Amino acid sequence: MSQQEGQGQKVQIKATDEKLAGTYANMMQVSHTKEEFVLDFVNILPPSGQLVSRILLSPAHAKRIMLALQENIQRYETQFTKIEGQASDKTGFGFKTE
Repeated sequence: MSQQEGQGQKVQIKATDEKLAGTYANMMQVSHTKEEFVLDFVNILPPSGQLVSRILLSPAHAKRIMLALQENIQRYETQFTKIEGQASDKTGFGFKTE
């Protein structure tokens, strides 16, 4: 459980132990409509894969997530090392956009 500041007030966030343990995904597919972005997280283990989570976001929230990820990647690379990698590898797995 954690607290997050939101517009001057604290919000108590509850999470089950199962949610706190996390879920592994090695591929993500992004799609969108005018009203929302859809992030599908998938665990691929050839010859098949399984959708592990689908997250629906407003366009504004999707942009805030992108900025937060950029900031955290910069912090990570400053503290540890540059992250090498591409959007997707030769196997066809990885992060995909539509």
